[in-house]
Amino acid sequence: MHRIDWRIYEAGHCTHPECATRRGAALASIRYPALAFLLQHRQQGNLLFDTGYSEHFLDATRHLPERLYRAVTPVHLTQEQPLRMQLGRDGVATAAIGRVVISHLHGDHVGGLRDFPGAALTCSRAAWDDLHSRGRIGSLRRGLLPRLLPEDFLDRVSWIEDAPRHDLPAALAGFGAGHDLLGDGSLLAVPLPGHAAGHYGLLFEDPSGTLIFLIADAAWSSQAIRDGVPPPGLVTAWLGDTQTYRDTLQCLHELATTTPAVRILPSHCNEWRSR
Repeated sequence: MHRIDWRIYEAGHCTHPECATRRGAALASIRYPALAFLLQHRQQGNLLFDTGYSEHFLDATRHLPERLYRAVTPVHLTQEQPLRMQLGRDGVATAAIGRVVISHLHGDHVGGLRDFPGAALTCSRAAWDDLHSRGRIGSLRRGLLPRLLPEDFLDRVSWIEDAPRHDLPAALAGFGAGHDLLGDGSLLAVPLPGHAAGHYGLLFEDPSGTLIFLIADAAWSSQAIRDGVPPPGLVTAWLGDTQTYRDTLQCLHELATTTPAVRILPSHCNEWRSR
């Protein structure tokens, strides 16, 4: 297996009452980063996993009814935080991004997609089909903002479900089979159902040999995984399917408990700087 270098970027953040993301937690609002990931494959070059927020997200939510998204989920983004800006400071040009893998189509994960017009896109067909089964209000209610997707999305996309199926390591057997996105077994898309239609994580090995499992929104925090505590059913039912979400979280809890050597990273966890 090819090992992959990687970096984490915080492309803005939102605030939520903690009790909306963890059952039984306090009412006080806390900060949730919107994380994006740069993966550097020795043969395939630079890839991204999600993009976080950007000015495109702010533009798409400037007017009603989309403005309600920001009213329910206040978003904070400085001029320096869009992912393209941070990559540029690290010497990675926008044109050097060859592919963006999309975990799911919620606005905080595709907010910067238009900043990478030359990149191939990899997404779940189920996520796309779900988006296009909904009208403007129906999409908004599910956290979907179709305006964030490039006009040439279908010309650039390949579907995760069409990638060859690939066995996962034994410790991840509870997640079923993955999909081999690069054809060499180095980057596996792993189904993590429940949060949203077509929701996938990524599994790869870093240069030290550590298995890295990027799980997007299958959990809001690493602490929730360790404790096995989901959000309230009202929240998970609003965005996806509550029982399926809880089944996925239980699999993550068991993985974290039995195989702590696997590094599990949610996309909104505040522990990312310390791990």
